[in-house]
Amino acid sequence: MPSELEPPEPVKPKRTTKPKADAQPKIITPAPIKEALAITEPVLTTPVKPRPYAKLRTKRRTLNPLATAMPTVTWQTEGNMNYKQIVEAILFAAKQPMTCKQIQQIFPEIDKPDLNDIQQAIALITEDYQTRPIELKQVASGYRFQVRAEFSDWVATLFAEKPPKYSRALLETLAIIAYHQPVTRGDIEDIRGVSVSSSIIQTLLEREWVRVVGHKEVPGRPALLGTTKQFLDYFNLTTLNELPTLQRFESLAETPTLAGNE
Repeated sequence: MPSELEPPEPVKPKRTTKPKADAQPKIITPAPIKEALAITEPVLTTPVKPRPYAKLRTKRRTLNPLATAMPTVTWQTEGNMNYKQIVEAILFAAKQPMTCKQIQQIFPEIDKPDLNDIQQAIALITEDYQTRPIELKQVASGYRFQVRAEFSDWVATLFAEKPPKYSRALLETLAIIAYHQPVTRGDIEDIRGVSVSSSIIQTLLEREWVRVVGHKEVPGRPALLGTTKQFLDYFNLTTLNELPTLQRFESLAETPTLAGNE
């Protein structure tokens, strides 16, 4: 029998291996999954840096969803027909006659039409108003809408102010300036045979029918008088060549005499 004083045998601890710090757990995947990963996963050689404001830009683009649905409005969507409507509106609202150049300056720089396009639009507008009591008339200062002459008496009743009546001396002075310009005040007096009042010349200057175009190189250097574009506009003329001729005045003067003899 063993002695009771003998110590028990020491128990040897089991030897364990410490895992390495850099070691990673091994994941075992089935063969089909490995083949799928090899096919679908791309091989990235360089890291891709995300754009810092990509999300912000995306939000800005989607703020207004109607922006992509609404069509872009342009000045010329149907060729000259659209220009025709714009030119018609401009001339209708204008207080004074306008030239093609003045109409062109109203358009924005990015959609400014050519002068030929504006001229074609004006031609189409003139054709549309052929059968209407309103016409698009070309005068010395440009184009304007106006009531036709045959309806002027009816429209005149709308205005409280009556048209001013001019004296015979003023009309004779204006006619001499129109047909013999440039003329001086002395030339007018020689043709009429009487002196010309200063108030007549002043009235024509205030009406802007007459202006000083120069001075005659004679002693005293008198002013040379000529007509203006306002004169042509008032009498519905484009150029001085449209003034009635002397033969027409003679025929008009003979007409009452023939009617009286009958």
